[in-house]
Amino acid sequence: MWITLILKLFISISIISNPAEKGLSVDPAKIDGLTFVAPPRPFSEKAFDDIIQSRADWISVVPFAYSMRGKNQLFFNTQRQWWGEKLEGVISTIKEAKAKKLKIMLKPQVYIPGSWIGEMRYDTEEEWSNWEKGYTAYIDTLLSIAEEHEVELFCIGTECKISIQERTGYWKNLISHARSKYSGQLTYSSNWDSYNQVPFWDELDFIGISAYFPLTDTKTPSIEELKRKWAPTKKRLKKYSKRNKKQILFTEFGYMSIDGCAYKAWEIEKQIYNRDINEQAQANALDALLSSFWDEKYWAGGFLWKWFPDMQGHEGYIPKDYTPQGKISEQIVNKWYKKNDN
Repeated sequence: MWITLILKLFISISIISNPAEKGLSVDPAKIDGLTFVAPPRPFSEKAFDDIIQSRADWISVVPFAYSMRGKNQLFFNTQRQWWGEKLEGVISTIKEAKAKKLKIMLKPQVYIPGSWIGEMRYDTEEEWSNWEKGYTAYIDTLLSIAEEHEVELFCIGTECKISIQERTGYWKNLISHARSKYSGQLTYSSNWDSYNQVPFWDELDFIGISAYFPLTDTKTPSIEELKRKWAPTKKRLKKYSKRNKKQILFTEFGYMSIDGCAYKAWEIEKQIYNRDINEQAQANALDALLSSFWDEKYWAGGFLWKWFPDMQGHEGYIPKDYTPQGKISEQIVNKWYKKNDN
């Protein structure tokens, strides 16, 4: 009897001390998510029927705020924004998703025209404090919505590369505030090249990464070639996950349907009109990513960038955009996401 009890205790301790198993104890299913683009107008019921048809069980709701380059103010829920970015649209989207039994990550994100939030830096304490005051109000408002509507996961920030390094105290206080107000899980979305520079992973539930790792500039790389390119990054992520005792979540991942889509996405986006449509390249890239990570216990899953409700909210180049809708890659997403049905 005593031997049996000791063995049970030993097994329990082993499981708790194993980061990967500890993460899986929360939910063994992968997060099979789509980024639901905030539309300019209310969407139809069919918008969520299409998501269910894709086999996704999660959506990421992204109510953008914006700052102007060189200014230290932040704006959200303004008249100039689309319906889906205003509080009315955010709440309606969450309610409709919940009615369809979908889980949600609420993911605040800041847009700076002609720039990038990761490059934002201020010279004085007053300037930083003024921007942070606006950001806190933005996050606090969305936390209230997340708590009221039982949102499962909240992303405290997205790609604020310089800010989290120079203003770490502010971010830790913000996370503490979020914990006191919101009972769901928390993450942060780091850029692919700086996830190992985030100073507060120990205070969050997942290591969140915008996973646009450049792999190869081949026009139409094979799945096998892409999996080989992923191998070194997989080893680094596994080691990092184990060291931090957290699962890794791809808060964003995706590829445009154009030649060479598996390379430097931030550069390819600027060349979109000069690149040929290539649905097969996109499909291969998604298949390689999902087949590389799906069975890894340290990988929690992710949110595909992006999905247009009723095809609203796109920039006008759907055949080349990140969305898999109506493309070869839609079947790839379906193939992998339905694994959670088993």
